[in-house]
Amino acid sequence: MEEDKKVPQAQPNNPLHGVKLITILESVREQYSWEELGDMYNINCFRNKPTFKSSLKFLRRTPWARDKVEKLYLDMIKK
Repeated sequence: MEEDKKVPQAQPNNPLHGVKLITILESVREQYSWEELGDMYNINCFRNKPTFKSSLKFLRRTPWARDKVEKLYLDMIKK
């Protein structure tokens, strides 16, 4: 018997569903400079030679930092 494949469930109440981290970071970066992000959140990947690559790597491995950036993104799209 073939195993049932899991079908992704729709998440109508989750505004981040289907939004990639790179998209979130690019949107936030368009609104704020790296320096502003570093001042808002004392996160080294925004303060010390920031790049998208290093920031994405850090945010993927650090849930508390990712939560802060995702919250900022949600606040931006609500306006």
